[in-house]
Amino acid sequence: MALDSSSESSFRLLYWEGRILGEGIGFLDSNESMIDLSEKDLKKIRVFVTDGYWRKTVAAVRALGRMGLRVTVGESTYLAPALFSRYSCRRVRTPSPVLQPSKYLDFLEYYLNHHSHQVLIPMEEDTLLLLAQNRERFAGITRLPFAAYDNLLFARDKLKVIRKAEALGVPTPTTYEITNIDEAKALGGQLQYPVVVKPRVGSGSAGMHYVTEPSQLVPALERVFLFGHLPLVQERLPSDGAGIGASFLLDQEQKVRASFIHRRIREYPVEGGPSTLRESIIHEQVRDYGARLLQNLHLTGVAMVEFKIDSRDGKAKLLEVNPRFWGSLALAINAGVNFPYLLTLVALGLDFPPVVDYKLGHFCRWLLPGDILHFLKNPKRWHLKPSFFQFRRSNLTYDIIDLNDPLPILGNLLALLPFYLSQDFVHVRSRRGSSTHNKKSLKNTCS
Repeated sequence: MALDSSSESSFRLLYWEGRILGEGIGFLDSNESMIDLSEKDLKKIRVFVTDGYWRKTVAAVRALGRMGLRVTVGESTYLAPALFSRYSCRRVRTPSPVLQPSKYLDFLEYYLNHHSHQVLIPMEEDTLLLLAQNRERFAGITRLPFAAYDNLLFARDKLKVIRKAEALGVPTPTTYEITNIDEAKALGGQLQYPVVVKPRVGSGSAGMHYVTEPSQLVPALERVFLFGHLPLVQERLPSDGAGIGASFLLDQEQKVRASFIHRRIREYPVEGGPSTLRESIIHEQVRDYGARLLQNLHLTGVAMVEFKIDSRDGKAKLLEVNPRFWGSLALAINAGVNFPYLLTLVALGLDFPPVVDYKLGHFCRWLLPGDILHFLKNPKRWHLKPSFFQFRRSNLTYDIIDLNDPLPILGNLLALLPFYLSQDFVHVRSRRGSSTHNKKSLKNTCS
């Protein structure tokens, strides 16, 4: 079942003793009041969405707004793309959840106490962890539909997740735990290269180093240690294998309520990073692996599990779990799985049939600046498939560009100002800088 903007009438929403319930949850007798919520009533449901700076937040705000819900967007700067969306009913400037966590919590608690919102959706990992750790402060004023703090911390640790997957029979790349440099020196001559060195905790390509010979291993590990992280060493799977993302929504009982699979086509950095072009596909084995793993990690809410096909044996092998919304969220929504809306329904206690069907072969593109940077950096730029210059197709949509909601395009350009000038984004700049210069720094260190 796929959901679109005409589907809200298929849900019968009920008020019962101050709670919103879904048809089929519990039983009502003749003495209990029951009020149907129409499309007009849906507009009374308010959702507070954090981290308006990111393109995935633009996708979430559009997805919620188009279903009729009223959306408030928070960010530490007004120059954030999601705040420019026509579906942002309120725009709120907040303290930084990273640099001013106490002030952020105080502000958000005060704001939600004085402006009723039924659901609170954190979009970035730092914000999610902060709110999950302080869940009790918001228990009486809104719903936070994500897993317990300890479960989120476990899911962020790549080594723990890999070991859990191995125990469940989910294929993984060969992975080594490194606790000190002496272990690395002993291991260096035994490895089959190339390998990947990465922090155990982190997202995307930040802090990742590709090591092609033994002399590069120790400098790569030292760099990870230098930034205060524990590293791991993992065999690097052949580059010709497709990257596969499996996205899920799980309810409080860890039942899968929605799932979606996509294939990465292009990414930036070219050697490995966020996808700039991706396609909706079906891969039942990956769906099964991902669901089994998330359920055993006791996660709830949304999460994405990343796999890569090993071209040597054809197996999909686990890379990591992201227990939050993911950067390519717009693809799932445009293909027919409206994760932000479905997450809101779960948070409100509604029941609905599992959403597993969606449009196959739908493409979504992060053009500004992701795919442009991929084109400029890829030596095979003139032979890309599909072509970089294929800008209009019936089955192609964009992360930011949408003529029905054009102002986030302007917001995307203006967002460069706080990115480079505001102290609120210094942690993002350092993360991006680490990701961009990893390959270069290793060459310089080992030359």
